[in-house]
Amino acid sequence: MAEKNDAWENIARIRRRLADLNDERIALERELEAFEQQLISDSQAQANKPVFADAPVTNSSPSVEKVQLFRQLFAGRADVFPVRWNNKKDGRSGYSPACSNEWAKGICGKPKVKCGDCPHQAFIPYSDDIIEKHLRGGDARSSDFVAGVYPLLQDETCWFLAADFDKESWADDTRALLATCRAKGIAAALERSSVRRRMI
Repeated sequence: MAEKNDAWENIARIRRRLADLNDERIALERELEAFEQQLISDSQAQANKPVFADAPVTNSSPSVEKVQLFRQLFAGRADVFPVRWNNKKDGRSGYSPACSNEWAKGICGKPKVKCGDCPHQAFIPYSDDIIEKHLRGGDARSSDFVAGVYPLLQDETCWFLAADFDKESWADDTRALLATCRAKGIAAALERSSVRRRMI
């Protein structure tokens, strides 16, 4: 009989302990959720703060300063850069290396010969004028000019990373990335590529 009573007491003791542990688990989950919500709120507040409130280059800065900033942020190969093209007939678009021989009769073999295989390559170097033309969206001769950059340098290093967010959650995803970069001390900037903005 004493053994039976001991067993019931042990069962009751274990059940009380389990109930206490369950109460502690619930309290810890609430505390954890509160800390996580605080971090999310802090990250969102940080992401919504003006990133460059004390920036040395602003909309009112001279073009030369904007070009230099762009060149620092998006440093890539200096010997060549890509230009965006659109084929209105079939709706295709893409980028090709800018070449001074492009479409030159008797020299350029496009579209049969790809630029990378062409023996008459005369790639145009990336310059301040090209960057300014890109930032303006063109010049007097062309109203739609988009230059790219080849970020992978010839020694297989690079200066910047670009991330593309296309899903419905892009706004939240970009805020989270910016907050993470700031927390880690990594310079980061956000651009909405579907909205063309003139910077100069």
